[in-house]
Amino acid sequence: MLRDFAAIDFETANQELSSVCSVGIVVVRNGIITERFYSLIQPEPNYYCYGNSQVHGLTVQDTDNAKLFSEVWREVEPLIVNLPLVAHNKGFDESCLNAVFRTYRMDYPNYVFYCTLAASRHQLKHLPNHQLHTVAEDCGYILTDHHNALADAEACAEIALQLL
Repeated sequence: MLRDFAAIDFETANQELSSVCSVGIVVVRNGIITERFYSLIQPEPNYYCYGNSQVHGLTVQDTDNAKLFSEVWREVEPLIVNLPLVAHNKGFDESCLNAVFRTYRMDYPNYVFYCTLAASRHQLKHLPNHQLHTVAEDCGYILTDHHNALADAEACAEIALQLL
C-alpha cells in the first residue's frame, strides 16, 4: 500500500494547461495526513474563461494579486520532496504541472504520479461513474467543496489511502 505521498489538485483559469490558478496539496506520511497547503496562483496566460470560473468559482479578481507559479512552487517543493504525487485524473494534473514548468522555464524533476481515477475504474466497477465526488463518497469521504483545489486534494488523499 502507498502510505507516503502528496495528493495534488490544480484548477485552471482557461483552456491552457499552464493557466493554473490554484493548487491544493495534502501530504500523507505513514498513512496519516500531516500537512495541507493551498494557494491561489496568478494564471499564465492571465485571463479566465466563463466555463472555468463556473466550475471553481475563481475569477481574475481573486488572483490578480496572487503569487506567480514559480513563487508558489518554491513553497511546495520542500513539502513534497521524495514523495510520489497522487491525483484523481493524473493526466490532467500532471499535464498542468508539465505545462506550467515549461511556461516558467523551470526544470521539471520528473515526479512520479499515481492516479486514483484509474485505480477506481479498476477496483470500483459497481459505481455509476468515477468522478471524484462519487469515488470519495464510496470510500466514505464526503466532498463538500468540490473544485476547491485543497478539498479535491484531500478527497484524493482519502481515496488513495484505500485504493493505492
